[in-house]
Amino acid sequence: MSVFGQTKLQAREEADEWRTAQRQFDLAADVIGLEPELRMVLREVQREFTCHFPVAMDDGRVEVFTGYRVQHNINRGPAKGGIRYHPDVSLDEVKALAMWMTWKCAVVNIPFGGAKGGVVVDRRRLSRRELEHLTRRFATEIGILIGPDRDIPAPDVNTDPQVMAWIMDTLSMHAGYSVTAAVTGKPIEVGGSLGRVEATGRGVTICALAAMEHLGMEPHRARVAVQGFGNVGSVAARLLEEAGCMIVAVSDEYGGLYNPNGLQVARLMEYRDREGRLQGFPGAEEIGSAGPLTADCDVLVPAAIGNQLTSRNARDVRARLIVEGANGPTTPEADEIFQSRGVFLVPDILANAGGVTVSYFEWVQDLQSFFWSEHEVNQKLQAIMHRSFAEVLKMSLEKGLPMRLAASALAVKRVASATRDRGLYP
Repeated sequence: MSVFGQTKLQAREEADEWRTAQRQFDLAADVIGLEPELRMVLREVQREFTCHFPVAMDDGRVEVFTGYRVQHNINRGPAKGGIRYHPDVSLDEVKALAMWMTWKCAVVNIPFGGAKGGVVVDRRRLSRRELEHLTRRFATEIGILIGPDRDIPAPDVNTDPQVMAWIMDTLSMHAGYSVTAAVTGKPIEVGGSLGRVEATGRGVTICALAAMEHLGMEPHRARVAVQGFGNVGSVAARLLEEAGCMIVAVSDEYGGLYNPNGLQVARLMEYRDREGRLQGFPGAEEIGSAGPLTADCDVLVPAAIGNQLTSRNARDVRARLIVEGANGPTTPEADEIFQSRGVFLVPDILANAGGVTVSYFEWVQDLQSFFWSEHEVNQKLQAIMHRSFAEVLKMSLEKGLPMRLAASALAVKRVASATRDRGLYP
């Protein structure tokens, strides 16, 4: 094989999310001395469901789409995890995301296991009617797995409260009554929780500020770069700006912007909402979608998609602090480089756990038909995120572990304990 071929193979292997998830698990299992039997159980997903389903398009054609729902572990409670619509969705990606959801729920100590779902589709080419038809048909396909006491979906990449409402309504039509707790991230009018839309970005902000305090960084002196200006990235950028940070770089799928003197988040959001993209925003240098990753900054928030920080660009990252807003944005090879350079990294299973935490709040509110104010939701979220960050930091310092490994070890220990206590059936 040529050197070029070997390089391409190595890059493909590094970008394999399932390989990354299992490798991270193996390291955590080594730290806690997990017995071989539990290693075998927790290293694999419990259920993986693949479906191919037809959808009638507006022009009369019928297209067949592929969808997945994977449950990794349900020993601590019902499975919990988002559904994404993206052309690059694959079974291995969904398996990795389901495993990460198990650890994410465990690291913030809420009573859920991990799941994930996805459909291979470019949402941008669907009309609203086609999107609804696809969603309702996919909900019917995975209806044998999901429900308020079994597996509770939520929004993820390219899905939103409207998509969740359609899924909830579809399940309710099948049941013959409203099953509001069947999904989270719904509109407020049909059982959603106040504070849910901003929850993931708010959790990222809470962790970023806690990490800055630990590192002795002052927010009003911190320059922040955010890759991904969707729900997570834009909210994190706005809240970090409110905390005193200067946002110097942002990007979306179409391109990126950089201004060493700062970018006003409110103006960025107005421009994006009007133009549909950040590209062309006046008074900033165009740097490309991946530009914020290597921009001159103190804090980097990768909040786009997975496998963005790799061995190919990790040495070019200038940030002293990385807070992962996306799922799986950093490969193990990049992790090793960051550790050798002394970069402090708050891992995804901790940093972006605000979304699933408030999803848990929404589920609880739906089950008891008693809803909280946004202030109460944000207070409870802040308490859980602060506690979880402190627990992971304590393990990191006591055992001399990077934050990712400390978070993974803490989570695996909790899930292993539940699995051990329940035993094997039969």
